[in-house]
Amino acid sequence: MNLDYDVLKSLRKSHPAWGLLCAEHAPLVASFLHKVFVAPNVRVIDQPTLVEKLEDEIYALNERSGEKLYPRPAREYLDNWTSPEKGWLRKFYIEGSDEPQFDLTPATEKAIAWLTGLTERSFVGTESRLLLLFEILKQVCEGTETNRELRLAELERRRDEIESQIERLREGDLQLLGNTAVKERFQQFVSTARELLSDFRQVEQNFHTLDRRVREDIARWDGDSKSTLLDQVMGERDAISDSDEGRSFNAFWQFLMSQSRQDELSSLLDKVLALPPVMELKPEAKLKRVHYDWLDAGEHTQNTVAQLSQQLRRFLDDTALLENRRIMEILRDVERNALDLRDTPALGDMMKIDSAIAEIELPLERKLYAPKIKPKIKDKAVDADESDVDPLALFSQVVIDKEVLSRYIRQSLQDRYQITLSELVAEHPLEHGLAEIIAYLELATNSRRATIDEEEKDTLSWDTEPGVRREATLPRVIFTKG
Repeated sequence: MNLDYDVLKSLRKSHPAWGLLCAEHAPLVASFLHKVFVAPNVRVIDQPTLVEKLEDEIYALNERSGEKLYPRPAREYLDNWTSPEKGWLRKFYIEGSDEPQFDLTPATEKAIAWLTGLTERSFVGTESRLLLLFEILKQVCEGTETNRELRLAELERRRDEIESQIERLREGDLQLLGNTAVKERFQQFVSTARELLSDFRQVEQNFHTLDRRVREDIARWDGDSKSTLLDQVMGERDAISDSDEGRSFNAFWQFLMSQSRQDELSSLLDKVLALPPVMELKPEAKLKRVHYDWLDAGEHTQNTVAQLSQQLRRFLDDTALLENRRIMEILRDVERNALDLRDTPALGDMMKIDSAIAEIELPLERKLYAPKIKPKIKDKAVDADESDVDPLALFSQVVIDKEVLSRYIRQSLQDRYQITLSELVAEHPLEHGLAEIIAYLELATNSRRATIDEEEKDTLSWDTEPGVRREATLPRVIFTKG
């Protein structure tokens, strides 16, 4: 982009990131959104939770300053941040819930990242980035080289270099990275990992933009043929999937979904985080699970594509219903025209048939007569029940949140390949007894990543009340990572 005067003037008026940096309450917006979204890598927060967090933040700031710096209710601030004029938060609804959900926009994350870069760093490394640039250029050159002899010569050179290193190792020459080089490369990894999480929001935003455009096209469509609209919609969908960004995301997702790659990343992170130079930097504990954060972020992006497909399916269903109605209207028009022509028959032959077929209706095929049942209404007064009923039973109803149980399963599978239901219950004890077990079984039967072994049995136990313990024996349920 050419950053001339007119371009920058337009960005200053329209870009949400620039608007956030110039906002009157920019410190509150940036610090709060960084704390609740960016730092813990949270993708979606429901409205009650976000309002409660913002109310606590505003209360603490007002108490510390001794004056009403932020007098408005937290909900009004959130509505203002999600308005089209601001565009710092995205407000939307998920299927099956009437609670608004919130997520950061890519522009807001860019502004927060820029603010993070303003802080002074205790150590700034340059060697690792230079080596990374050289390595990238080498990969580009090698990947585009069409001369077979040159590529073979390069591979032989690298083989000789590796054999030379092996010989030096056998002779006792063990070359290690210095503490400075270790710190530098680790900081480069942390920076790239954070940028990758930010990129997910931009990719997801692109799919949301496509989804919104598809909904608008469907709502405004008045053409006779749905094939034209489908060609247009699928063309836009393929344009993103076939773009450089789409291909890169798909390749990244396939790479990360490999179980062997996840295990390798976990092993490498454990080893690097245990190095003394890295421990001196006091890295955040969540870096140990950063690849699982990538998986969660990528899952949100995949869900957006699923919503787009569901919207297309609904369009096809609605269109089929309208076509059926149109067929019935045509049939009725034919009947009306036939009645109109009954008194004025046309001259000559109207139609011809090869042979006549008698319509035969066998006696046993006829439906038997069924007399209508007339309901009898008795005029009788109903006395109210005077028995004493405990109203507390109305408040003892239990609703099992399957999303919470699904989260337990995902968390437990982050550091292992599979887990049985009995092991899962040992980590997360049953709170609602048999109803919760039935919910786990329903999740297992509806998932392709779960197996029920009828030959093995597990016994689950729970406390219904103090001193009362119940047990249930059922086939072994195994949840796998997929």
